[in-house]
Amino acid sequence: MFDKNVSELTSAEAAAELEHIAAEMAKSDIAYYQDDDPYLTDSQYDELKRRNQQIESRFPQLVRPDSPSHRVGAAVKSEFGKVPHRFPMLSLADVFEMEEVDDFFMSVKRFLNTAENIDFMAEPKIDGLSFSARYEKGVFVQGATRGDGTTGEDITANLKTIRQLPLTIKGSVPNVLEIRGEVYMSKSDFFALNQKYENEGKKTFANPRNAAAGSLRQLDSKITAERKLSIFAYTWGEVSERVWNSQEDFFNHLKTWGFPTNPLNKLCHSLKEVEENFNRLMEMRADLPYDIDGIVYKVNDIALQERLGFLTRTPRWAVAHKFPAEQALTTINDIRIQVGRTGTLTPVADLAPVNVGGVIVSHATLHNEDEIKRKDIRIGDTVVIQRAGDVIPQVVEVVKEKRRPDSTEYEFPHICPICGAHAIREADEAARRCTGGLTCPAQAIERIIHFVSKEAFDIAGLGDKIIEDFYHDGIIKNPADIFTLEERNVNLRDDLFARLDDGALHLENREGWGKKSVEKLFKSINEKRSISLPRFIYALGIRQVGAATALLLAKNYGTFRHFMHDMQEKETAKLVAIDGIGPSMATDIVEFFQEQHNIDIIEKLLSRINVEEYIDETDYNSPLAGKTIVFTGTLEQMTRSEAKAKAQSLGAKVAGSVSKNTDFVVIGADAGSKATKAKELNITVLGEAEFLALTQQ
Repeated sequence: MFDKNVSELTSAEAAAELEHIAAEMAKSDIAYYQDDDPYLTDSQYDELKRRNQQIESRFPQLVRPDSPSHRVGAAVKSEFGKVPHRFPMLSLADVFEMEEVDDFFMSVKRFLNTAENIDFMAEPKIDGLSFSARYEKGVFVQGATRGDGTTGEDITANLKTIRQLPLTIKGSVPNVLEIRGEVYMSKSDFFALNQKYENEGKKTFANPRNAAAGSLRQLDSKITAERKLSIFAYTWGEVSERVWNSQEDFFNHLKTWGFPTNPLNKLCHSLKEVEENFNRLMEMRADLPYDIDGIVYKVNDIALQERLGFLTRTPRWAVAHKFPAEQALTTINDIRIQVGRTGTLTPVADLAPVNVGGVIVSHATLHNEDEIKRKDIRIGDTVVIQRAGDVIPQVVEVVKEKRRPDSTEYEFPHICPICGAHAIREADEAARRCTGGLTCPAQAIERIIHFVSKEAFDIAGLGDKIIEDFYHDGIIKNPADIFTLEERNVNLRDDLFARLDDGALHLENREGWGKKSVEKLFKSINEKRSISLPRFIYALGIRQVGAATALLLAKNYGTFRHFMHDMQEKETAKLVAIDGIGPSMATDIVEFFQEQHNIDIIEKLLSRINVEEYIDETDYNSPLAGKTIVFTGTLEQMTRSEAKAKAQSLGAKVAGSVSKNTDFVVIGADAGSKATKAKELNITVLGEAEFLALTQQ
């Protein structure tokens, strides 16, 4: 993720990284705590947090006011009432290695100035949502989320729906008692909920933590009640009279009062016991009925906790020991072949569903036939799965000791599984490709999806699922069919005379459709009957021709008819003469126009739409003319696409990566490694305002 070790950073580079990390983690906190839709994995987030801590330790003068080390969580959603925490709900410092655990134990002893042994309570760290439950005279009166640590969200009604939570506490209990813990969803309940949603055609949850958070933070508590949530209690907040002297004693009180506590909590008397317990839970992790992502160590003696006190946002007496990225064993039930837009055959392993790092994994790409041969992957094999970067599922290795005696090598198909055409592999390529072209349904669907994509025709209302349904129902078989939809449909203004057997499509009668939605679709299509030459070339889905290459072709040919004529005449030499187009790309472009079915579809399109002549309005006298520019991060006043188009109109070349040939790097919010690399190479870095100023000169 990072190009340099912290020890190698200059002060300027450190400041830039701290800025990036603060922005990225703030964005992630909102996604995680407010929206219950995280885009960073736990390991990615932990890596950012750790990197931030390391840089701040080396450069304390650079600690930012918005440093992630100064905050816990994110602000509450406005829909929920706010609940101030009388005592903040703080986070814990994270450690990842046993050496760091040892360092933590030694720091506790040093602070207390003692050589005596100190007992620690080891508690499994539940991957759920933190809650606070307030009791007055033994009656539950208020529930809250952690929120930003000082103010949470009022979830009283929703907490009441969790049957494990006592609504009244019997026996001797402090007049004011705030119990804190974790709401979670068991793996079995998660599977059942997702299966139910799948059957109902609803969006499923990515993992049990998301399911628990999404369930607990419902504005309608009836929805929460329908879902099976569980809790573990593990600490306290405000209390009128503390009647326990240790973590162990507190857990005994919790049990007496009727709160569930984790049965795997363990009092450890030495570092050896701590390590043995960690390894034991690591082995048990996959088989537990709920997700855990580490172990929390707390000084057992409350008097010692009070002596140790707190740092700015974390206690000195507790730490979270995080598990490494998780792997899991599962079985390959089948190897299926997916066919992409350009005909590439990609093998995908269908797996027995398994929980990997809190996400249910049932598929993993096998990349290509060489990868299958290299790892000797076979149907029925037991394999080690991990999520690459904790995101992309991949097969790490085959457990060959568990291979079945009747196992046979996987034979990669030489025939397209979709259309039956030959699948060939060029000598210099790893991919095998279907030769069926647009006669192959898989390629046809993917090409139509590409045709209407944002950088092509950008037709609203034609999503992937609609295109797939329309294709299989014979409504759209190729891109040209899009522009005949309206005339093939019943005349919506004459509904009185419409008949279901009149040969018209009657889209308004399809499930999920209606007159208004059909009219809206037709309006979107009609708005795109005129298109720029670069967009049209890109929309055709020619292999190796992206948006930048399409612009190059438009600049050099001017009109589509001129371009198509030269390609049909196999003017390869002229293509190669264009800076940025090599022999391989030129061959792919020319070959596309040798396929008669491609020409037929293009002619149908040209009879229905207008492809604009390309007029080069590039300002070659601008300060950006001839410069190579890289854009990174999120811009505020325009989209990245708009910024690129603006730069190109001023004679600049837009590149996707930073190199010694780059002249400017334009950075927006959340700029990443490209900004760091620019500084390393002494390349001029521009903010959005500076870039816009150059465009106006």
